[in-house]
Amino acid sequence: MAERKKTVVLGASPNPVRFSHKAVKSLLRHDQEVVAVGFREGLIVEEEILVGMPHIEDVHTVSIYIGSSRQADYYDYIISLKPKRVIFNPGTVNPEFMGRLSREGIEPLAECMLVLLNEEEY
Repeated sequence: MAERKKTVVLGASPNPVRFSHKAVKSLLRHDQEVVAVGFREGLIVEEEILVGMPHIEDVHTVSIYIGSSRQADYYDYIISLKPKRVIFNPGTVNPEFMGRLSREGIEPLAECMLVLLNEEEY
């Protein structure tokens, strides 16, 4: 079994056609611990979507599903979670924030989390 990596899906949506929704389901299928954080309350399978900027301990990965234009409000929050890495999924790449994360010792990755999971490279 692959190492479990607590993952925060930022931008999680209760809408099943959204990639953030698919990401939460895929993490659960791959037996990863997931915390869904979004803009609206709801459920993804049995996972409750938390709203706002909840305090979360022992985060390994933050997977971003919000566009770069909305990310600035979350810079300090994401850094406060002390993740080892932040995955910028397609459509979310933000060179400014990626540079800041690198300076903070957090690995920024411009990848598709769904692909990483499916190829067992997560």
